[in-house]
Formats: sequence, structure tokens, C-alpha cells
Amino acid sequence: MPSLVSEFVAEYGSLLAEGTLATVVMTLVPTAISYVFGLALGVVLYLTAPGSLRPAPVLNAVLGWVVNVLRSFPFIVLMVFIIPLTRQVMGTGSGLAGIIPPLVLATAPFIARMVEQSLSEVPRASVEAVEACGASVPRIVLSALLPEALPSIVRGAAVVLIAVLGYTAMAGAIGAGGLGDIAVRYGYYRRVDEVMWVAVVVLVVIVQAIQGACNLAARRVDHRTRR
Repeated sequence: MPSLVSEFVAEYGSLLAEGTLATVVMTLVPTAISYVFGLALGVVLYLTAPGSLRPAPVLNAVLGWVVNVLRSFPFIVLMVFIIPLTRQVMGTGSGLAGIIPPLVLATAPFIARMVEQSLSEVPRASVEAVEACGASVPRIVLSALLPEALPSIVRGAAVVLIAVLGYTAMAGAIGAGGLGDIAVRYGYYRRVDEVMWVAVVVLVVIVQAIQGACNLAARRVDHRTRR
């Protein structure tokens, strides 16, 4: 048994290590970029909704339509559809660089809706208390809305990260690699089941780590759990 393990590591260890690193990069980098756009878009969607702090029905409807259109694309279709744009932005339509734009376009609208929902769950009394002090809209957002919604937003980050991790399985279509691509290539095409199972186990470990870290972070930022 030890010899079999050592042979497996010698033959496939570097492949799986590179795939794990590629998967982590493809998950974290696009998610971080997506949160920059998604958080801002989610706040605007909340503020411009009917009955909110700065209602703007036309702007809200247009932004909502754009978000819904982007969310309706299957990721593999979106990835191929925007290859010309990806080449313009990243200089290439393949590899790790080529997967970032489609992942951002697929993830940012999802984040926007989650942030909008989290902000909508903030008690109106918390907003009105700050508003009564004469605070500006940016001040209300920064001092009342986002702090109150932060635990929900952090928990939502686990859903987002795991969804992006799932998207990376399709990255092999443009040569970006990753564990999902390894599992498909070696498990389905080459019938090397051992590699597929190890890749799957590593993916499960990553998912559990993401969920556990986000749950811990959510408890840390939730003032209600510290009372």
C-alpha cells in the first residue's frame, strides 16, 4: 500500500497540486473582483427600489433587467460568448487570465441580488434612527445598513465562493485547468478513477473550509451573538 501511494504521488502529485492552486486562484480572485462591483450594485438596487431611501424606478428597473439577463446565462455559454471581450480586456481568451472576466460577469450580478436581499432584511427602525439624526445617504449606508447586514452578507459569501468553485470545473473548456478539469479529463476520458476521486476529495475539503470559515466570520461580525 505505501508503495502504491508513493507511486501515485510521484505520477500525479504535481498535477493535483497545480490543479489545486489553479482552483484556489480561480475561486478567490474573480470573487474578490466581483464583490467590488456586486456590493456597489446591490446597494444601488436597494437604494433605488420603490419606497427606499432614494427611489428611482427607471434606474432600478434597468439595473434589475441587466442583472437578470446576466444571471440567466448558463456559465459555459457566457464563457464562450464573451471570448472576444475577454481577449480585449485580458489579452487572451484562454488560460487562467481568460477565465476571470466570465467568472466576474457571472458572479457580480449574483452578489448584487444577495446584497440587495441582505440590506432589505435590515430593520427599518435601525435606518430611521440614523436618518433622524440628519445623516446623509452614504452615512446611512456605511453606519447602519452595511453593519447590520454584514453577517448575512458574510454568510452569503460562502454560497458565492462555492458557486464560483463549481464554475471553475468548466474552466478546462478554455484551458484554465483546475481540479474540476482534472476530474473530468482523468475520470471520464482517461478512466483513471483514482485521480478523479482524489480531485473530488480535495474539492470537498475546499468547500468545507469555505463554509466553516464564512460561518466563523459571520459569528464574529454578528453583534447579536456577542450579547
